[in-house]
Order: sequence, then C-alpha cells, then structure tokens
Amino acid sequence: MHALISSRPVLSLVRTLALGAGLGLTALTGCDRGSSPSNAGAGKTASSGTPAPAPAATVGDIVIGHYGSLTGAEATFGLSTDNGIKLAVEEINAAGGVTIAGKSHKLVLKSEDTEGKPEKAGTVVTKLITADKVAAVIGEVASSVTLAGAPVAQQFGVPMITPSSTNPQCTAVGDMIFRVCFIDPFQGFACAKFAASDLKAKKAAILFDQAAAYSVGLKDEFEKNFKQMGGEIVAVEAYTKGEANFNPLLTKIREKGAELLFIPGYYTDVANIALQARKLGMKMPLLGGDGWDSSDLAKNGGAAIEGSFYSNHYASDQPTPEIQAFVTKYKAKFGETPDGLAALGYDAARVLADSMQRAGSTDGSKLRDAIATTKDFKGVTGTISINDKRDAVKPAVIVEMKGGKPVFRARVEP
Repeated sequence: MHALISSRPVLSLVRTLALGAGLGLTALTGCDRGSSPSNAGAGKTASSGTPAPAPAATVGDIVIGHYGSLTGAEATFGLSTDNGIKLAVEEINAAGGVTIAGKSHKLVLKSEDTEGKPEKAGTVVTKLITADKVAAVIGEVASSVTLAGAPVAQQFGVPMITPSSTNPQCTAVGDMIFRVCFIDPFQGFACAKFAASDLKAKKAAILFDQAAAYSVGLKDEFEKNFKQMGGEIVAVEAYTKGEANFNPLLTKIREKGAELLFIPGYYTDVANIALQARKLGMKMPLLGGDGWDSSDLAKNGGAAIEGSFYSNHYASDQPTPEIQAFVTKYKAKFGETPDGLAALGYDAARVLADSMQRAGSTDGSKLRDAIATTKDFKGVTGTISINDKRDAVKPAVIVEMKGGKPVFRARVEP
C-alpha cells in the first residue's frame, strides 16, 4: 500500500544514505543474524499504542523484525500489521516453532516504530539487523517508507517481506525484497473494472494526492483502464495530504457531471473529502484503494462515507474457513475485527516461517531462495504465489461501507 512521496527520488537518496550508514556499522557488528540474546526492541499494544516489553530472545531462538507506523497520523496501519504478525508468531510457536536441521526454534518478534516517516526507516531497519540480529524483516505499509528501509535490508543481505506496500518499485530495490500483497497496476484495474461493470459508471472524476506515489500511480492506472473499458474521465483534480478545504476542487468536479468520484488517497483525507462532498450535494458513489482501510474511516466520515467502495486485500465477512478462523482468533486476542493490514501482517509472518522451514536455514541467501519459490500458499488474503519480480499474484476484493463497516461486494481476479 501507499507511498507518501515519489518513489524514485527516495530510492536513490536512501540507497546513498543507507550505504554510508551501513558500512560504518558493519565494521562494528557481526554478520550472524539468526539468533540473538538481545532484549532491544519493543512492541505496541493495539488499544493504547504504549510500549510493551518484547520477549527476550534465548540461544536457539530466531529473531524477526517488523518496522511500521506504530504511532503518527497513520498509526492504525502499523498497529494492525503488528498485531497480525504477533498472532501468527504466537500460533507458530504454539505449534512447535520452526524446525531447522531437526531442531525446533521459537520465533521472537522485535518491532520498531517509523511514525510513518521515510527518514526513520533506514535507522530502524539498521538497528533491527545490526543490534537485534534479525534473520528477516517484515515491513512497511507505506510504500515510501518501504522504499527507504528496503535498501538497508538489501545491502546487508537480509530478506524482507512487505505485507502491504503496493507500489511496483518496492520489490525492484533488489533480490532480497518481497511482498505478499498485489501491486497498484492490478489494483487500479480492479477499481476501474468494478466502476464500469458493477456500478455501470460512464463518467468518472478523480481527486488524488499529487505528492504521493501511491495515489499518483493508482490515479494513472484507474484512468487508463477506465478509458479502455469505454468510460470517460471528466475531471482530474489534485490535492496535497492534510488539506483542510476541498470545496473548490469538489465544486469543479460537481460541475462536470461525474457519475463516480475516484479518490486514491488515505483514510485521513478521504473522510474529510466525503464530508465536504456530501455538504455540496454530491451524491455520486465514492471509490478508492486500500489506503481507505481503517476503522477510522467510518469513525471520521460517518454517514458521508456510507455506500462508498474501496479495493482491499480481503473482507472480514467472506465466509471462507481460513478467513473466519482468523477473524475469530484475532477478535479473541485483540478485541476487534481485523482489517486488511492485520490479515496481510499475519500472512507475511506465516509465509516467512514456511520459507524458513523449507530453506532449513536462516542464512540470507537460502532464505531468499525459499521465499522466492513460494507457490500456492494458502493465506487469509488469498492463495499466494511469488512471481519472478518477487510480487504476489492474487485476487483483490471490493468492499462497500455499510453500517460503518466494510462489507464484501465483489472479487476481482488477476
């Protein structure tokens, strides 16, 4: 999911910064990342966001890392992901852990907070690798933060799986970087197909965040695919994250006679846009991407967001045994319904553990090769197969906001 700023400049800059920082640290630290007695790192509780002590690793344990927005404007993203990973780790350990060379090893999770800021990613990933000695890294949600942390993992030869960064450039960082989510070109196609075939929209308008690669990429893909499906884009307007007054932009869109408004942004801005659009008498359906996926969307948007739609990685009300078992376990542990970020964090941790078992090692190159050969893995968010670009090939779902909750509406295959 999500990129806050353009991916290519960030990637180039961070590669340079990470290389400089990493070379200095390499001289001071060892290269063994499989296990560590370190107590460094802390988790977060789902309810308060306050630090909770991470369990101490003992000899023989396998330490894995997670970096995410545990605080900050998009904290629901990081906390949900962290909770999903914690649940997976708990289940894996209860089942005996990961078996390597005939010995069972427990997983120990170290979580680091990026506050959703790309400039913090390199530092926390370096800490996870050099101080906590993690065997692998899971993270981030925001593509811009992933693009800032991935070069560090690549440099140190530590496999990294992003649960939900959908920008195509994330896995292009290098052969150590993977994802278990779909990518934006497919997500843009899925939204366009739903708009044209299910909503029967002929004229659509787009309101996007001009500073976010995630938003720009989704806008481009939706526009291209919607036109190819016979639709017309009657207006394209740009905003910057955190704007307070959307009325001038919405008024322009209203005058163009759009039957649908596509908003590929974050839930924080989307709720505000929806409220202002409805006050202007704009009754057309609103449609967006997985950046909408947060319980705060309905909390902040209220009735204005009802009857709107967004693409996502799963829907908690889908009646599959895998999903319902996950939802039941997650509710029991955290007291709330898991969103798509929680499900993706859960799947990322399980894919990682499965790969360790198949690799029979926590060696970086061997673990990388095992992740790369993941095929038909039965995840909560769908059957996961990793392609030659280290991306997951899997379907998307479209959910509708009803009664303040996302409800399954459609499934779109790759």
